[in-house]
Amino acid sequence: MPRTEVIIFVDDTGFAPLLGWLDDLPATAQNKCLERIERLEALGHELRRPHADMLRDGIHELRVRSGRVQYRMLYFFHDRRAVISHGCRKERIVPVAQVDRAIANRREFARNPERHTMRSW
Repeated sequence: MPRTEVIIFVDDTGFAPLLGWLDDLPATAQNKCLERIERLEALGHELRRPHADMLRDGIHELRVRSGRVQYRMLYFFHDRRAVISHGCRKERIVPVAQVDRAIANRREFARNPERHTMRSW
């Protein structure tokens, strides 16, 4: 199975919400998140629970637990690439506002993929 290209979404100002969020996490959680991104790269659409799940409207979550904290990285597919929108903490459910944010980011990305793709990370 070919590897899936993983892209980090950047907003109109060039800021990558995912990287800003990762920077604020403890090192252990950061490492687990990076491992999960590598699994997404290796498995793409085939990645399933407990590592990933579908939320709604084409938005998926990468699932990470570190200690008692549940972390989620929201992503979507564009063509054959996985685009990671941003990350958040989960309490009981992934907050609706976070899913809506990922949907909005997907719309922006679809309008201009070149502008909203982080070049290196």
